[in-house]
Amino acid sequence: MTIASSSPPSRLPVGGAAEAHSKPRTRRTEAGGNRGDGRLAAAFIAPALLGFLVFLLWPTLRGVYLSFTRFNLLTPAEWVGLDNYVRMVNDPIFWDSLTVTVEYVVINIGVQTVAALAIAVLLQRLTQSAMLRGIVLTPYLMSNVVAGLVWLWILDTQLGIGNEIISAVGVDRIPFLADETWAIPTIALINVWRHVGYTALLLFAGLQAIPGDMYEAARVDGASEWRMFWRITMPLLRPVLAVVLIMTVIGSFQVFDTVAVTTAGGPANATNVLQYYIYGSAFGRFQFGYASAMSVALLVVLSAITILQYRLTRAGRTDLG
Repeated sequence: MTIASSSPPSRLPVGGAAEAHSKPRTRRTEAGGNRGDGRLAAAFIAPALLGFLVFLLWPTLRGVYLSFTRFNLLTPAEWVGLDNYVRMVNDPIFWDSLTVTVEYVVINIGVQTVAALAIAVLLQRLTQSAMLRGIVLTPYLMSNVVAGLVWLWILDTQLGIGNEIISAVGVDRIPFLADETWAIPTIALINVWRHVGYTALLLFAGLQAIPGDMYEAARVDGASEWRMFWRITMPLLRPVLAVVLIMTVIGSFQVFDTVAVTTAGGPANATNVLQYYIYGSAFGRFQFGYASAMSVALLVVLSAITILQYRLTRAGRTDLG
């Protein structure tokens, strides 16, 4: 006698049912968590975004508007169109200030980049002492105003210790900050002294990212230190060096405080850099419209230089595999 067996109706396992019920809840929980993370991220970004809008974007837009007006703080801004830009093009002092600024930038960037690169390579190849890195960075902790005043006293023609040493070795005293020939190079070297340590540490960080195996393989092949520097260090450091150059060029074009506390644009406008001329036009002669036009021109020049540097140095690409 054969007994026919009928299969029981399929039922969802207990665990599966629980899992099925829990899935929508998990999705809801993940969605809620994502919203919570978004709110937290927005809370952290909000102060920086507010600062960007209030202290950067709005002043920039306001400055662009004022560049097309005649404005002296005492009367409402009067729209004058391109008059300020026409005046700027025909202003010999503006072009002289731009020439002085370019001279300063060339000296500052040239000396600072070479010195910072040499310091960074020495720190990376010879020693990585944290104490030495701190000593190198020490001048950067000083403000530009303090650094300018200190060097103003050191280089004073009559009482400065620098000129006392020069005089002691039998050389005539040099009016570093009172002579048209010496003034801009001196100011450039003062700022090199202050910023070279910070620039060197940025390059040192880039050197740390270069694999040491490449140097070991080059030594095995008999490469000298000089050859390794040009064939390994420089190509692999190029992206970091490009970014550092962009930052230092932008900062150099904005030099102001060192000039203000040492020479005040003199002697005979020999150190009247563009930022100082803009400041004098705005707060000395209350020509805010004209000062804004020069500021916009400087913004355009810096933007063009930055784009050109970025493309020529291929800052967005690296030779590291």
